[in-house]
Amino acid sequence: MKYIYKKADFNCRKCPRLKKFIDENRGKYPGFFNGPVPSFGSDDPELLIVGLAPGLKGANQNGVPFTGDYAGDLLYPTLVKYGWAQGDYVIEKGHNGLVMPKARITNAVLCVPPQNKPTGEEINTCREFLTSELSNPSIKIILTLGGVAHNSVIKALGGRVSEYKFGHTNVHNLNGAVVINSYHCSRYNTNTGRLTNEMFENIFEIIKGILE
Repeated sequence: MKYIYKKADFNCRKCPRLKKFIDENRGKYPGFFNGPVPSFGSDDPELLIVGLAPGLKGANQNGVPFTGDYAGDLLYPTLVKYGWAQGDYVIEKGHNGLVMPKARITNAVLCVPPQNKPTGEEINTCREFLTSELSNPSIKIILTLGGVAHNSVIKALGGRVSEYKFGHTNVHNLNGAVVINSYHCSRYNTNTGRLTNEMFENIFEIIKGILE
């Protein structure tokens, strides 16, 4: 039986601040996607990757998570290298040229936030869609990119953040789910050396080891 995901309405108004920001950007950038960015990849993934939120001129422009910004320039080639993605990462609106038969990517918050910073209330409001993503029984590993994504995943799984602390390469077992943490593959983290290519690839080596 095919798993049915709960999806956000394109004109979702659950978060007034985010809806206002999207409405403003529909005026500034009429060619952008400008809506809650849907998940990308397999409908029945073994690996679910959870990021923070769409970037204004990345996923918010193209309508595909991590597409069109620096984070995607690191994430997608790494997924290809480790066999989680196939094809060419070609950035186009609504498509990035890759297929991911066993992986899926989503965000803790589906709408682009001002200054890339969603509020706690907005993260909590959007968690119903994250919970739906996490409920797919095909998932074996959940990779959280950054502390915000990690904390929202832990809460969605019914855990206490204080008991499952975020840390690069940390692995958590919670209610039958395996959660692994990575620093977010953002330009800031890579430029400052907080996350190197080798550190990011090590995450996928750990995932490989868990699944073997």
